[in-house]
Amino acid sequence: MTPADRKYGKSHEWVKIDGDIAIIGISDHAQETLGDITFVDLPTIGQTLEKGGECGVIESVKAASDLYSPISGDITEVNTALEEEPEIINKDPYEGGWILKIKGSKSEELDELLDSESYDKSIQKE
Repeated sequence: MTPADRKYGKSHEWVKIDGDIAIIGISDHAQETLGDITFVDLPTIGQTLEKGGECGVIESVKAASDLYSPISGDITEVNTALEEEPEIINKDPYEGGWILKIKGSKSEELDELLDSESYDKSIQKE
């Protein structure tokens, strides 16, 4: 079940707003498609991201996949636990497997993302 408390990008990233911070990760569908995740190349704290810009790489036993920011903002934190245990994303993509946090997101960019129901419909079409 896709959590309804966040928004989703078409490239399978999710965004959860917590005050003025946006927490970003990948969906359960994305981690299932990738398979066992073996490495996460995290972005740099302080880096400014543009919506749709590359902000990391996730490697699995099947492939490497670029991570794209679903919204713009400045990186305030990265999930360093993923450096030692990238498989957290496979086990818990919506909580412990978050990837980065950004500040300064634009509300109009959030409005362009999919709600959970629309995201679920989009992945059924794949």
